Amino acid sequence: MNFVQRLRLRTLVIAVLLSGPSLYADDLDTRVANVLKTTPLIDGHNDMPWQYHRRVSNHLSQLDLASDLTQIDNPTHTDLPRLRRGMVGGLFWSVYVPIEGYGGKPQAVQAVMDQIDLVKRLINHHDHDLQLALDASSIRKIHATGKIASLIGMEGGHSINNSLASLRQLYDLGARYMTLTHSKGLLWADSATDTTRHDGLTSFGELVVLEMNRLGMMVDLSHVSFDTMRDALRVSRSPVIFSHSSAYAVTQHARNVPDDVLALVGKKRGIVMVNYLTSYVSEPMRLHRAALEDHQEMLNRNYEREAARELMAQWSALHPAPEVTLFDVADHIDHIKSVAGIAAIGLGADFDGMPPGPVGLEDVSTYPALLKELLIRGYSDQDIAKIAGENLLRVMTDVEAVAARLQTLEAPRDDLLHEVGLLNSAQKAQ
Repeated sequence: MNFVQRLRLRTLVIAVLLSGPSLYADDLDTRVANVLKTTPLIDGHNDMPWQYHRRVSNHLSQLDLASDLTQIDNPTHTDLPRLRRGMVGGLFWSVYVPIEGYGGKPQAVQAVMDQIDLVKRLINHHDHDLQLALDASSIRKIHATGKIASLIGMEGGHSINNSLASLRQLYDLGARYMTLTHSKGLLWADSATDTTRHDGLTSFGELVVLEMNRLGMMVDLSHVSFDTMRDALRVSRSPVIFSHSSAYAVTQHARNVPDDVLALVGKKRGIVMVNYLTSYVSEPMRLHRAALEDHQEMLNRNYEREAARELMAQWSALHPAPEVTLFDVADHIDHIKSVAGIAAIGLGADFDGMPPGPVGLEDVSTYPALLKELLIRGYSDQDIAKIAGENLLRVMTDVEAVAARLQTLEAPRDDLLHEVGLLNSAQKAQ
């Protein structure tokens, strides 16, 4: 049964039970709208800034966020009209820059500054709709004016080039979380999708987490290895976030969060912002994607380019991708709730940083559909308010409170990576 058939069947059953299909649908829409009037729906991770870099070299005039970007070649997931239809109250614009091999390169610092500049110019250019937010209270104030609170999230610790000084300066420029790693490991932290080198965080990696706590920058554990997750949760004095991850028990992708970590996140008042990327939220799709990549690698190894392309097309025709829907995403929310509790859930779709999204969650206009599905599953209006934004606002408030206290007790750390490494070697030699 495909998505449309399942949706029609569910609507029919609910309508029969409640004796009024249109009234029930209207009631769901009204409940979601009422929640989102008072609680800003906040997405933890949107990659539209990288689309500006990749498509138009950060020239704002060449990609108009205020227009309907479904009409361009290779449509984006994000534009202002669809953000409005999706009732979005806030989002973290990701200032992602690629990592070039293990450890990254020094030029990542300038590259991430360029992306922060792009986000600020984007906000200023669309100041009737967007406004920069730097803390939890400003998100609420901006939402109350009808604008979309716009925050900056740094994706990948390679962007600080192993420097606590760079970390501080990027915080001052507006970054309010940093994902400790991206797809490759660092000299101080292991990634989920690279070779294990440190079994988690090194001593310098722990200092990065502690300095983020002192600054008030949220520690984001999406993309890191399971051991890095555990080390960061052990070290951090503030709640942590996963800006765009889902549940490993439901879909066994290395980018997802295992149950023991989910339980720790709940215990330590953190949050997992559920991702929509299809191979992260559907086990059949994950297996399909792995088989596709293995087959493609084999063909590239054994055939010339044109022959490999033709044979890959034949394989794909015989092995169609399984359907992934908003029901799969809701299943992850159900699981996280069962392990970590309702206070540990948020939304981090990863729009414009992934292939087409699940059926029913194709772009930023679709957030209400997921919230309606949760209401159908028995979640209360208070529950969907927490998932939409209240949980994230509470984490931000806690992080800010910890930082305010630590700044009265601690000076900025001036440790250097090579000094910490030498100290570790000396201690081990004793």
